[in-house]
Amino acid sequence: MSRGLDLRISSPTQVLCAFAECLIVVATFVLAMALRFGEDLLEQNAIATRGLTSATVMALCLYYSDLYEDSAFQLRTQELFLRVLRSFLVATVLLSLVYFAVPALGIGRGLLAIHLVLALTGVMAWRVGMRWIVGRSALAERVIVLGTGQSAQQVATEMLKRRPVGFQVVGFLGEHRAEVGRRVVHPSVIGIVEDLEELVQRHDVNLIVVALDDRRGKLPVAPLLRCRLAGVRVEEATNFFERLTGKILVSNLRPSWLVFSHGFNKPKLLRNSKRAAELVVAVVLLALVAPLMALIALLIKLSDPGPVFYRQERVGEKGRTYLLFKFRTMRLDAESMTGPVWAAESNDPRITPLGRLLRKTRLDELPQLLNVLRGEMSFVGPRPERPHFVQVLRKVIPFYDERHSVRPGITGWAQIKFRYGSTIEDAEEKLQFDLYYIKHMSLAFDLGIILDTLKVMVLQKGAR
Repeated sequence: MSRGLDLRISSPTQVLCAFAECLIVVATFVLAMALRFGEDLLEQNAIATRGLTSATVMALCLYYSDLYEDSAFQLRTQELFLRVLRSFLVATVLLSLVYFAVPALGIGRGLLAIHLVLALTGVMAWRVGMRWIVGRSALAERVIVLGTGQSAQQVATEMLKRRPVGFQVVGFLGEHRAEVGRRVVHPSVIGIVEDLEELVQRHDVNLIVVALDDRRGKLPVAPLLRCRLAGVRVEEATNFFERLTGKILVSNLRPSWLVFSHGFNKPKLLRNSKRAAELVVAVVLLALVAPLMALIALLIKLSDPGPVFYRQERVGEKGRTYLLFKFRTMRLDAESMTGPVWAAESNDPRITPLGRLLRKTRLDELPQLLNVLRGEMSFVGPRPERPHFVQVLRKVIPFYDERHSVRPGITGWAQIKFRYGSTIEDAEEKLQFDLYYIKHMSLAFDLGIILDTLKVMVLQKGAR
């Protein structure tokens, strides 16, 4: 099954939390009905439908408050309460609109008030309890990382980012005794490869991550096999990193892994159905936003004389170049002196005041609907880069051209998971997300990315 269905809720803790909170909301709705109507409860119609509607709206509000991120389990009680309270206040407004639009789902103000108080209390109690549970180190998987090189450090760093959820890194195993005691990331090197079985037993290890940068003649096959048969999980670093982070570890990635790895399937049915859906949606959206686009065009003309649209050459599928359309957000002479440069971190002097607003709200991207109609872009895919930068990046980043195996997108997995890139290091980080998307590409994955993009737009994250 495609990994697209779990793109946001990526850990068992998050899945459990989301499912439990939906149950809490439904249960508190039934309890509120019982308190409100007593013995007449059974005479009320569509209890399940109304409860599920309430649970769906509240879950979306919690999601849009970033309460299903791993970092949410590390929030202080006051911050946690404020986020949950804000989510419930927004949910109250949205439910009121739903009841107004669909009277059959409506409930009285008294019932709604009782329900919201009970649900808020239940969700907060659950959240505080979950934070205490996931903070117990006894529940975390105890991990030994086999290796001390770049791959091992990147894997350990990602596990530490998710602390206290999920993993406790016991230590690293090096290749030479001289390495023992040296701090790699955190903690230190606790032994060498030959000590594997002894250290696994001593530290009650549940998981071994094999992250040796050079395995020729150095991989302890027999000890790993004995550990595996004893019930200890053994995972290769690239696969583990992919499952943990939603991106593919490019450093020391072997071409054979790409050849034999599960995924990277783009069957004709998927490509054709995706293209058909994009054509229909692009036509409908263009019809809906045409008045808004006309207004934006007028404002651009009035605020800064010059062309309304900005056409820029980008690299698309199979390395073919095309002209990308955007509303112009920069002065006409923006790159006349500098040539092609990445966008500045903030306060880019080349951007007009109106352009800054358009970028912040992503409205400058609307003309790319035309690129979708022309078949040059998809709604979801790797963001296209300019030929100048592609020539630079393909020389220094391994597998960079693989992102051109699919049509570029207006939005993408890298755009919602990573900040706006402006360096070669950022480009490599984004490539890891792009490869993950290409590997797991599906309509369900695309839908999830679009929902996440709407969240980014609402919260106004990452725009330049």
